[in-house]
Amino acid sequence: MKNYKRLLLYIKPYLKRLGLAIICIIMAAAANLYLPWIIKDMIDKVLMDKDMMMLNLISVGIVVVFLVRGIFYYGQSYLVSYIGEKVIIDVREDMFCKFQRMPMAYFDKHQTGETMSYITNDVAAIQSALVTNLIEMVTEGSILIGSIVMMVTLDWKLSLLTLVVIPLVGQAMKIFGKKLKRNGTLIQERAADITSLLQESITSLRVVKAFGRESYEIGRFNRQHTLKFQAAMQNVRLTSLLTPTVEFLAALSVTFIVWFGGYEVVNGVMTAGALVAFLTYAVNLANPVKRLARVYGSLQRAMAAVDRVFYVLDLEESIHDREGAEVLPNTEGHVVFNDVSFEYKKGVPALEHVSLEAKPGQMIAFVGPSGAGKSTIANLIPRFYDVTDGQILIDGRDIRDVTIASLREQIGIVPQETMLFSTTVRENIRYGRLDATDEEVEAAAKAANAEEFIRQLPEGYDTQIGERGLNLSGGQRQRMAIARAILKNPRILILDEATSALDTESEKIVQAALDTLMQGRTSFVIAHRLSTIFDADEIFVIDHGHVVEQGTHEELLAKGGLYQYLYSIQFKNAEAAREEQA
Repeated sequence: MKNYKRLLLYIKPYLKRLGLAIICIIMAAAANLYLPWIIKDMIDKVLMDKDMMMLNLISVGIVVVFLVRGIFYYGQSYLVSYIGEKVIIDVREDMFCKFQRMPMAYFDKHQTGETMSYITNDVAAIQSALVTNLIEMVTEGSILIGSIVMMVTLDWKLSLLTLVVIPLVGQAMKIFGKKLKRNGTLIQERAADITSLLQESITSLRVVKAFGRESYEIGRFNRQHTLKFQAAMQNVRLTSLLTPTVEFLAALSVTFIVWFGGYEVVNGVMTAGALVAFLTYAVNLANPVKRLARVYGSLQRAMAAVDRVFYVLDLEESIHDREGAEVLPNTEGHVVFNDVSFEYKKGVPALEHVSLEAKPGQMIAFVGPSGAGKSTIANLIPRFYDVTDGQILIDGRDIRDVTIASLREQIGIVPQETMLFSTTVRENIRYGRLDATDEEVEAAAKAANAEEFIRQLPEGYDTQIGERGLNLSGGQRQRMAIARAILKNPRILILDEATSALDTESEKIVQAALDTLMQGRTSFVIAHRLSTIFDADEIFVIDHGHVVEQGTHEELLAKGGLYQYLYSIQFKNAEAAREEQA
């Protein structure tokens, strides 16, 4: 129950409301407990003694009891639901903040759908543990305790016979509870698998349709649903076994009451009204036990979700600010890699002993075969990952000694695949600097050669661009990414194959925008098309995680090494294509 106690800490800001809710729950339960006593007085005083005054009092009492019960029932439902909703918002916000702080390495190993499932399915399961289960636990617990007190008041010997069954019920709940929790974990995992598959299929819908794999995807989805159905039915089987088990034990208790209570009435030890009231309380005792058993089963399933949530919240944030980290002042853009090595997976080096220097305002290019380590170098500069060995310095400071926020504030990135948000053109560009004015946004768009196509959109800068900007062409999306980077005005710029996915015409427009963006900035360019880096101040040729060559375009061609080989392949292919068109 350690994690459940941690979950209850989220209620701390709402303790006053919780206290009022518990009062409402107890008062509503007390109203239920008064009804059997009314039945006792009805039999013993009204029917047996012909007391009309008592009949009048009982009639008024019934109306008052149900009125009061209704008021308190409304109070308990509203207050507990309010607390539950607020707590779920707080938990979900903590989960979202946690994922925002997690390093890129975490997302490399986990599917997007799995991450979404934590915030949606698991947190939703917690809500039932806090709202529905909490109300039922306090309500049924109050009725249980109140019924025991009233039963002892009526006949303590009969009460002892009844309470013998409670340890047996507790043992049954313990046995079933362990199984229900294990099954609850399986249900949450199956729900996460469905969410992951759904996210993957929808985001890859173009590929699915291109290969005509709709039936295949439907089959995958149905198989996952079948596995979830099987887990859910196992939960139903366990719950369905627990309830009749508890009911049978309760029936044994009622049997004892009927026999022994009847014996006492026959012998004049107990009145008929007291026995009927006692039986009613006994039924009141059996119902809460039965309902608490059901709640316990639901709670065990919810606890599986609670465990998953706190597992995520307790994950180590490997990329974080060191103690005493300072704010990086406005940098000149002097970047040095000092014998840097890096491993994505322990024992499998992605980079080994890389040393390089980029002076302020220089354009540094990285070329090499796919998987050579070019993007890895770029990802280390903004600390998306931390180096395994060595150090990266900016203006003489180790980037691990400055705050992550101040480091990334001075780095602009234009990736190969531009990620845009499903909002307006203006807000997408403003993402580069949230306090930018409309005039500054439009100036950045103009500098990125994006002004012309934006003005042609239905609502110009206020046009909604759709999910991931798919309503725009690749070149248009890329120019918006460049505008975003221009607005940010970073001293260090990373261009990760920013034009490789574009056609020749779009590439020329985007390259012109990139040339504007790189002016006066230290730029790191990962190049797919070598024609874009002929003017680089220094080109580093990367192969299998090593710098195998470095120099200017002319120097590298003269060496006749890997760069010259890549150059000859690319331009021979280009010449062959032109000859074929001719």
